[in-house]
Amino acid sequence: MAKEKGGFWVGFAAAIFYPTTALMARRRGEGGERIPRTGGALVVMNHVSHLDPVYDAVFTRRLGRVPHFLAKHSLWNVPVLGTVLRGAKQIPVYRGTADAQQSLRAAHDALEQGLIVVIYPEGTITRDPDGWPMTSRTGVARLALAHDVPVIPAARWGTRDLYDHYRKKFRPFPRKTVVTKVGEPVDLSSYRDRPQNIAVLREVTDLLMGEVKTLLADVRGEQAPDGFYAKKA
Repeated sequence: MAKEKGGFWVGFAAAIFYPTTALMARRRGEGGERIPRTGGALVVMNHVSHLDPVYDAVFTRRLGRVPHFLAKHSLWNVPVLGTVLRGAKQIPVYRGTADAQQSLRAAHDALEQGLIVVIYPEGTITRDPDGWPMTSRTGVARLALAHDVPVIPAARWGTRDLYDHYRKKFRPFPRKTVVTKVGEPVDLSSYRDRPQNIAVLREVTDLLMGEVKTLLADVRGEQAPDGFYAKKA
């Protein structure tokens, strides 16, 4: 099947990211067949490094789809990067402002248009010292319950070995391995007719991130901790 058309800026980013990511790390993927080749889907992922969107974009694009990420709006002010983000129709997130709801509205619109939306529900790089997911924001549940599209958990590991933001360490050598594993779509049918109060939204968010954590444990070959790391205020 032909690749989804992405336009000039998607092609421009791919021309840079494909060789760069391959140079820095071996890329290995599992379960990519679970990402639909057509139609909308919400992909829910963990977040451990600023390099995550680059590797996740390459992974998704190699499957023939154009990913649309929710990312903090300040990135749109970065020279060149902002131009690429606008041209590739990525989704700026305005937290704590009057435009905050518009961020989710744009994501809703993308799903309605049959696009792939990739979301990091933690909202930022995890502060868990061991790289496990933190307690996440409930916007992912609002998106998941509002649309009849596959909601697909996925986990990626290896990017923090390349660039650890909190320790300010960039270590491209020796060459690393970045592994992405995609899980089965999560059945949320039992939640769709329930009132979307904060309790339900929290339950769905934790359910989705629990699936992500299970995939991450499998990729890492480790036992996942109970619950989620609580970010300090």
